[in-house]
Amino acid sequence: MKKLLLSLFVGIVFLHLSCSRDKELSNDVEAKSQVQIRIRNTSLLPFENIEVNTSGGVNEFGTVADNQLSDYKTFDFAYRYSFVKLNINGEPYIIQPIDYTGEHKLESGKYTYEIHLDPESNQIFMNLAND
Repeated sequence: MKKLLLSLFVGIVFLHLSCSRDKELSNDVEAKSQVQIRIRNTSLLPFENIEVNTSGGVNEFGTVADNQLSDYKTFDFAYRYSFVKLNINGEPYIIQPIDYTGEHKLESGKYTYEIHLDPESNQIFMNLAND
């Protein structure tokens, strides 16, 4: 009887440890499949209330001073361009993708959306940089 109880106890402990390890591996895979994005303000004015929607998540970046970088934010996935909404001197600016037809999701890793205000057209433009 003692051997049966001991075997049952060892089996339960082993099963628990195995499930915990599987969960850790699953979390590692999820973390590795995520995309981290930051904002680089390549303009001469600060960007405020920055919001980025990649279709793989929405993140707020707050304020990024002129010629500065934000912290990275994690997204489930992203494309080389995304929806961006921000304010410059209290005025709203938006980059609105029409669709992502033909686009491929970015591979896991760190990227920078470089955003620039063109003073002549009074529009913002985005470039993607691999980090």
